[in-house]
Amino acid sequence: MRRHLFVWLVVAVGAGMLPGAAGAQTLNFGVGGFTVRGEDARVEGDVLNANRELLAFDIEEFNGPYVGVEWLVPFAGFFEAGAGIGFSRRTVPSVYADFIDADGTEIEQDLRLRLVPVAFSVRVVPFGHERGVQPYVGVGVGVTGWRYSESGEFVDFSSGRNTIFRDTFVASGTAAGPIALGGIRFASDTFVGGGEVRYSSADAELGPDFLGSRIDLGGWTYTVTFGVKFN
Repeated sequence: MRRHLFVWLVVAVGAGMLPGAAGAQTLNFGVGGFTVRGEDARVEGDVLNANRELLAFDIEEFNGPYVGVEWLVPFAGFFEAGAGIGFSRRTVPSVYADFIDADGTEIEQDLRLRLVPVAFSVRVVPFGHERGVQPYVGVGVGVTGWRYSESGEFVDFSSGRNTIFRDTFVASGTAAGPIALGGIRFASDTFVGGGEVRYSSADAELGPDFLGSRIDLGGWTYTVTFGVKFN
């Protein structure tokens, strides 16, 4: 079902970019923040929840800045298709909650999550695409490129002597999932500006080097938007 929806959205975007598309197209930019899903809402086996059994950090520390750009094409009067890409990255320092080194220092590591979401959406603009106030809602599919790493000092509990070693563990890939969005913008003949809230859901499998078997990539994106209209 996700594959069929993805194909349909790509076709809709392509159709809107044909010469027959109604109204001015918009190159839209967004600046704001991305907030990850909370501890109680994350996918089963999530690596961040698993790490919290040993490491001292908060899930909310992975909330961070977000930037994005999107191409919006109106069609069929009160609809528009969108295709865009975004970027967010956050590094969270952590230490072992219940263990320290023999010299009394903390056992430190950095947890880093990078997300590059590509989104295809279809929106309803009930007041049309003329000048003035334009509230909108939409749905779509996101394909997120991700990279997660843990780098620093770790404790090998399997040896029975709690040996401390340095290493870097990395996993990356892509994951698809649904998105939902809503916002409001104010449009002139050439410029638009406003705000948007977007929810995305996706998760991916990790390898055997991590405490958790999966990583939850979903969350909320809040942006201030501004764009340029052109024909």
